[in-house]
Amino acid sequence: MSAVVREYVIDPEDQARADLYEFLGLILAKPVEALLLGQISDLRAEDTPIGRALGLLSRIASVTSPETAEREFNNLFIGLGRGELLPYASHYLTGFLNEKPLANLRSEMTQRGIQRSEGKYEPEDNIASLMEMMGGMIVGKFGTVTSVAEQRAFFNAHIEPWAIHFFTDLEATKSSVFYGAVGSLGKQFMEVEAEAFAMLPN
Repeated sequence: MSAVVREYVIDPEDQARADLYEFLGLILAKPVEALLLGQISDLRAEDTPIGRALGLLSRIASVTSPETAEREFNNLFIGLGRGELLPYASHYLTGFLNEKPLANLRSEMTQRGIQRSEGKYEPEDNIASLMEMMGGMIVGKFGTVTSVAEQRAFFNAHIEPWAIHFFTDLEATKSSVFYGAVGSLGKQFMEVEAEAFAMLPN
C-alpha cells in the first residue's frame, strides 16, 4: 500500500502491534528470502501465546532454506491454476473472488486515502494487504494515526470475519511447515486483537 511519510509519537504497545501486522503482511506477500529467514531465526520471544508462536516460527526459520520457503509459498498460494488456499476476504466470505467484501474494502480505502502500490495487481482484500493496511493505520502511514475506535471498525469489517479462519487453515495445511507456523502466529494474534477490541466500550 502507498504510504504518506509522517512522524508521530506512538505508544510502544501500539508500535508492537503495528510491527506484528506488518511482519505478517511481509511474510504473506511473497516467499521469504534468506535475509528475512535469518532475521526471523534470530528473534527471541516472551512466554505468552503470541510469544510462543513466534518462538516456534523462529526455530523453524532456522532450519528452512529460501528454496523450501518458496516451494511452500507456491504450493499454498499459487499452484497449478490455484494454490491450496485462496487468501482473500471475498473467497472466505462468499466463496467467490472479487465480490462485495472487496468492493466494500476499496470504498473504505478511498475514504481513508489508502492507495494500492504501483505494480501490484492482486485484489486488495488479500490477507497480506489487509495486514499491511492495519499496521499502517496504527502508526499513521496513510496520513494520520487511526483511533482505536476506527481500528476496531476496520478490523471488525474487513479482518475479523475471516482472518482467524484463514490462519487456522494455514496452520493446519499439510503442504507447509514454515507457513504452518506463520498460521499459528497469525491465529494467536488475531484472537488477541479480537478479544481486545471486544473489550472496548462502545
